[in-house]
Amino acid sequence: MRCREICTLIEQEYGLEYACDWDNVGLLAGRRDKEVKKILLALDATDEVVHMAVEQKADMLITHHPMLFSPIRRVTDEDMNGRRLLLLIQNDISYYAMHTNYDTRGMADLAARLLKLQECTVLEEIKDGEGIGRVGVLPRRMTLRECAEQVKKAYQIPNVKLFGPLDKEVYKVAICPGAGKGTLKEVFRFNCDVYITGDIDHHSGIDAVDMGLCIIDAGHYGIEHIFMEDVKAYLEKVLTGVHMDCAPIKHPFSVL
Repeated sequence: MRCREICTLIEQEYGLEYACDWDNVGLLAGRRDKEVKKILLALDATDEVVHMAVEQKADMLITHHPMLFSPIRRVTDEDMNGRRLLLLIQNDISYYAMHTNYDTRGMADLAARLLKLQECTVLEEIKDGEGIGRVGVLPRRMTLRECAEQVKKAYQIPNVKLFGPLDKEVYKVAICPGAGKGTLKEVFRFNCDVYITGDIDHHSGIDAVDMGLCIIDAGHYGIEHIFMEDVKAYLEKVLTGVHMDCAPIKHPFSVL
């Protein structure tokens, strides 16, 4: 299949119009007429992932986070993203990013489903009733400690960071994979017991606890790695003659 055909099939399910206005999604580098027989899926276009795409002779790299967020003035080997782009282009690998459009159309429901949340609604609307994050209730009331263990199990996370008393009972949950600090106001509006997200800083965490909200910080990568297998499953249903691989799940930091 041609790259343009794959882009069309992706955007039929995860329309670009569902991305936030600050985002940068879609085909970011490469040829639309490129014949694609092999796709590599990853969360980020790191050096390791780009080299993996080259070594595996992938024709297309699809990531969740865009390598390019802001306009660039030059593409050279003098900076990190320039080197990555040059390597992709030199090896005729088309590069596609699906970020907040996937958050809105895929990630939010999948994250809630894996945690077995019930009675779910959108946390922050983006377009036509679709949006980022979900608010729902747990299958039963449980302590913050028990909820944290459920989060670790649901997303295969080795550890989480908790704000709030471990024995506090929680039931109503907001979840926003990735960096969720920006949606804290919406979480308070829904009067949730616990917020599951990532990248919560010290002051946001302790202030939330003083306002009655517990937080489970699962890390930015911790939940969002579910993107890879989910999009792979979708593409396997709609594409023919294309082989797909996912980059190995590899948490970006260790806790000693």
